[in-house]
Amino acid sequence: MIKVLFFASLREQLEREAVEVDATGLTDITQLRNRLAEQGAVWQSALGNDQLQVALNQQLSSMDATIRDGDEVAFFPPVTGG
Repeated sequence: MIKVLFFASLREQLEREAVEVDATGLTDITQLRNRLAEQGAVWQSALGNDQLQVALNQQLSSMDATIRDGDEVAFFPPVTGG
């Protein structure tokens, strides 16, 4: 299983802070993101932002990073400042 965490507006949109996803057939974060987006329009909207940030095992990462069973992936919206 891969533990997936959602932060900030993603958490609000998806109405959850975490889910667990079966790692079978997943090799990278993009595939994980696509599998999650298959859950419906709200998921597609929340995870479809090209500026979405991701961390793998608490380290900033890219969408093409390799994932394995037991990993933790966190998605969060882009950070803005002023």
